[in-house]
This record gives sequence, structure tokens and C-alpha cells, in this order.
Amino acid sequence: MPARAEVTQARRIVVKVGSSSLTTAAGGLDPARLRALVDVLAAARAAGGEVVLVSSGAIAAGLAPLGLTRRPSGLPAQQAAASVGQGLLVHRYTEELRRHDIVVGQVLLTHDDVTRRAHYRNAAQTFDKLLELGVLPIVNENDTVATGEIRFGDNDRLAALVAHLVKADLLVLLSDVDGLYDGRPSDPGTSLVPEVVSADDLDGLRIGRTGAAGLGTGGMQTKVQAAQIATGAGIPVILTSAAQAGEALAGDPVGTLFRPTGRRRSTRLLWLAHATEPKGTLVLDAGAVAAVTQRGASLLAAGITGVTGRFIAGDPVDLVGPDEVVLARGLVNFDAEELPRLLGRSSGDLKAELGAGYEREIVHRDDLALL
Repeated sequence: MPARAEVTQARRIVVKVGSSSLTTAAGGLDPARLRALVDVLAAARAAGGEVVLVSSGAIAAGLAPLGLTRRPSGLPAQQAAASVGQGLLVHRYTEELRRHDIVVGQVLLTHDDVTRRAHYRNAAQTFDKLLELGVLPIVNENDTVATGEIRFGDNDRLAALVAHLVKADLLVLLSDVDGLYDGRPSDPGTSLVPEVVSADDLDGLRIGRTGAAGLGTGGMQTKVQAAQIATGAGIPVILTSAAQAGEALAGDPVGTLFRPTGRRRSTRLLWLAHATEPKGTLVLDAGAVAAVTQRGASLLAAGITGVTGRFIAGDPVDLVGPDEVVLARGLVNFDAEELPRLLGRSSGDLKAELGAGYEREIVHRDDLALL
């Protein structure tokens, strides 16, 4: 079969590898697996490509040195393991990539780093400079200081968003399964899905949520969600096993290819939609729903019928219709305590009674992402 053009024509590639593909069953790093992955990444670089690696494995790598036999459930223990393991993980990558004369740069991200305007611009500029200098960036969520729970499958989503942030031509998701199947891969009669063109191709598939090795936090469901984020932003995705990474990056038809379903979007709005946690909810009437979703308008006070949550100006909030279905997420321009007296009122009335500062939009269209 011919090589995949999506791969052979890709210049900038983001590769994500899961914990189970890098570690032993006991939780420590597997030197042979990591070395094999590094050799594949180095070959992609030698062929003229630029590579960004999003690597899980910090928590798993920290288990053995701390005398832990399994991934802890408590956040402080997870953060302690990440603190110990992150250094071990990057040191191993550094040593292995040195064999290929490749310099490593560590990039630890939090959601604030890429949702706040100044931060995400700085993150993009940092990636561009690292790649310009020939560095291979290794990315992970900053688990050690994360303020919320280390969420299920977060690095899969992180990889999709990083692919958009760095303007990648391709995202490759590597795990311990060689692609997307139409059922459990171990069940008789199931088969590999070689290509996904649209969401319709996923109808009827049983997509599991747990990894085979039990070390990572992601499963097939999170990988499919990550693929949908990336393809919805115009980036093709290959999902396959770490064992087939070399074939995948050579363009061989292995694993599952997810074809782009949309065009590239504003990086900031993509992060707003997929990397923020809403602090509250604004309930819209039917007219406001049409204005926001069909006409691309800003959200005005006149179209809001209810408010829930505790938030301040600049926080992300969800916009829901009368049926309580979430339509969009946006950055609100007022505190939660200010909004009740504004609801349902025209901008002109608000300006006349409260001043020009209350005439502005509740959520501006430039700070609003449809979901």
C-alpha cells in the first residue's frame, strides 16, 4: 500500500506516548522501550522533520524510587511521585537523545500557561524558538504543582492542544494498543478500524476507558477525544502502539488514521473550549442562542435569563440554552454578583441607569468558543 501522504508531507510532528508504553509492570522506566522510542524520534528528525514529544510517565517513573507498588490515588502522593519521576524521565531522555546529538528542552505546562492571553503567546514563542534552535521539546503537564485533580487522560488532550499551539502538521498518539478497534481488541471477531473520516465512523463502537497495563490515566476514550480535538482543528492524527511508532512515522498504513474534519481555529479559542474548567453558567433565551450560535454575535444582558456559580470578570463560564444543553464557553466581563440586576435588560437601559461601563457585552464574541 502507498505511504500515507499525511505523514510523508508532515514537517512538524507532535508525538504523545503514554505511561504504559514506557514503564515496566512494577512502575519503573523500561530502558529498552524508551531507547526504542528515542531512536524512532531521532530517525524522524534525521529525515528533516521537527518533533515535539508529549510524554507521560513521570508519576509511574517515581513509584519505584519511593517504594510504591502502584499508582497512588491521593493527589499529594501523585504529586510527590511526579516530582521524583519527572527528573528521572527527562534525564533518561536526555541521555538517550545525546547518542543522536539531539538537545532536549523540558516544557512543563499548566492550563493557565495556555489559556491566559499573555501566557499562551509566550508558550508558542518558546516552542518556536526551541524548534528553531534544533531542540526537541519534551512536554508534560506540571503535575507537581497542579491545583486540581490530575485529570483522567489529560495528556492525550494536552497533546492535541499542543499540536495546535505549535502549528503541527501531524499528531501521533502512541499507546499499548495498535489502533482503534470496533470492540475490545482481545475479544474474538473484533477488527481494527483503519481510518476515521467523520464522527459517523465512530457510531456503534465500544470504546473502553481503561489502559491495559493499569499505569496510565488515559484509555481509548481519551485518545479518541484527543483525536477529535485535533482533527476538528485541521490536524490529522495517527493512533497506534509504541511498538509500531517507526512504521507510523515512516508513513506505513499502521494503526488508525483520523482525517481532519475542520479547519484550523484560533489557538486561544481552542484552548478556551478544551482546556478550561467553567466557573459558572449563564442561561440564554432562544433569541440569544440564535444570536450566539448562528450569527456569531456577542452575548448581551438582554438575552440572559439565569446565572449560577461563583466567578469574577475574566473567568470562563458555560453558556446554556433553555434546554440546559451547553452551547459555548466564554470569558465573562462581569462578576457573578453583578449579573442578576443586569439580566434581561437592554444595553441602552443599563447605560442610562448604571453608566457606560455596563453597556458592554457580557461575553464578547472574540472571547467565546462554540462547543
